[in-house]
Amino acid sequence: MGSYSKPHICQCLSRIATFKRNSVVTITGNREKSGEQFVEGVLSLARGLLQLGLCNGHIVAISAFNSSDWYLEWLLAVAWVGGIVAPLNYRWSFEEARLAMLTIMPVMLVTDESCKNWYSKLHTNGIPSLRWHVSMASPSSNFTKIWNILTTDILKQQSARSPPVTYSWAPEGAVIICFTSGTTGRPKGVVISHSALIVQSLAKIAIVGYGEDDVYLHTAPLCHIGGLSSAITMLIVGACHVLIPKFEAKSALEAMEQHRVTSLITVPAIMADLISLTSVPENWKERDSVNKILNGGGGLSIELREGATKIFPRAKLLSAYGMTETSSSLTFMTLYDPMHEITSQPLQLCGKTKPVHPRQGVCVGKPAPHVELLIRFDHGSSEAGRILTRGPHLMLRYWDENPEKAADCMNEVWLDTGDFGSIDDCGNVWLMGRTNGRIKSGGENIFPEEVEVILAQCPGVTGVVVVGIPDTRLTEMVVACVRLRENWQWSHENCTHSIKDKEVLLSSDILQNFCREKNLTGFKIPKKLFLWTRPFPVTTTGKIKRVEVRREVMSHMQLLPSNL
Repeated sequence: MGSYSKPHICQCLSRIATFKRNSVVTITGNREKSGEQFVEGVLSLARGLLQLGLCNGHIVAISAFNSSDWYLEWLLAVAWVGGIVAPLNYRWSFEEARLAMLTIMPVMLVTDESCKNWYSKLHTNGIPSLRWHVSMASPSSNFTKIWNILTTDILKQQSARSPPVTYSWAPEGAVIICFTSGTTGRPKGVVISHSALIVQSLAKIAIVGYGEDDVYLHTAPLCHIGGLSSAITMLIVGACHVLIPKFEAKSALEAMEQHRVTSLITVPAIMADLISLTSVPENWKERDSVNKILNGGGGLSIELREGATKIFPRAKLLSAYGMTETSSSLTFMTLYDPMHEITSQPLQLCGKTKPVHPRQGVCVGKPAPHVELLIRFDHGSSEAGRILTRGPHLMLRYWDENPEKAADCMNEVWLDTGDFGSIDDCGNVWLMGRTNGRIKSGGENIFPEEVEVILAQCPGVTGVVVVGIPDTRLTEMVVACVRLRENWQWSHENCTHSIKDKEVLLSSDILQNFCREKNLTGFKIPKKLFLWTRPFPVTTTGKIKRVEVRREVMSHMQLLPSNL
């Protein structure tokens, strides 16, 4: 138990049960639930879990689609009894999920139809800590008998005669173990507290402007921190949740139109899919009900921004920069605001008159009110350094760290985000790149993102990824892979015409000259450029898989010029 002045994500249920008692708060397909029905669903499930034997501090792993109100009910019900929820990525293979579960040792696994192939494997490759396996949906009775699993409905029915319960806290105030994407190695379990999730929600409410009248479309999976933190925010304000199992552009657009969706979150890949689908005449329609879009997982290109404002002309478009270890967003920036005719420009203005010269990097806006940031400069550098942060938004620890040691560490030092950047005189944060992604060329440090920002400004480029390739002379050579806009052509000849002279033609020479015209330092200009003719490989959160791009470039280095 604990003091009820402490933060708890289930404190939102009082508001939902009173102010939203008879209002629709969840929509899945044709099924709607009022605030009263939703809260009763959470409490009956919580009573069922207590009666089953789930205890304070127990871990419940969930691997499922955004399966309607059930996922939200499970999230809150486990938190209510003082348990810890560990969302697993349903896209993982069974072996990946098994390794994650062997790390956190859950007592319960909750799955849906997305994990049907796991059932038989669980019997032969069991998790020693598992005591219960629950189907989130309601499969046939034969199915539950064959695999000996419980269902959500069974747990709720068993709780009918149980006495009322009140919520409690897990040790350390933990409530979520959220796994990082694992693009650079084995995913880590990030332990997040009630207070971190709530303070993150309050920042989103203040900056993005979420409120109880919002109709929020769940486009991001609830196994990722972006989807989780936004879901908690919407529960806190008492908004209406529209859930689709997983993101598909067609079903998302249909849901927007049918339910008059007002807000959603995106990553560049999601926005690109929405724009691509609406480019077909029969699918084109302005979604004028949408008034708030928050983008994360990477910056939106100029093309995507233009496409977004065309589809959603009344939407305030914002971007956020953050990470799982900080419970989602650290900084926010408004890209477009139709109410004030604000469109972000490379030149940031400080106050009304003082211009700040644009830096070579990506501006990600200003920190949220509760976030402290510090730039730690290395070896006398005064332009950029490691980005550190501290505040109530930070994780408690990684799951495999000793709690006492982790607590001492978090109290004494700042968290290193792993990013490299600077803060200008107006408080804007500029990202140069990942500290572990730097290219070492000729003794100089080069950040891929810095070069990508320049190349992305070229009119004929719709996508670019910069990587470092081993080189005997330079240690690493800067190589860029570019995708062209529709109707543009790539020339393998040594043409030096400017873009103005050849409006639909690009080549290595033209792009290198473009970098020079943009004052990119000479050693940062790509030595080789390749035409990439298909979508870049991305993670489930929309981040580019640089390792895969680098590997493929290396395999084609002898085929110059080459279409990848």
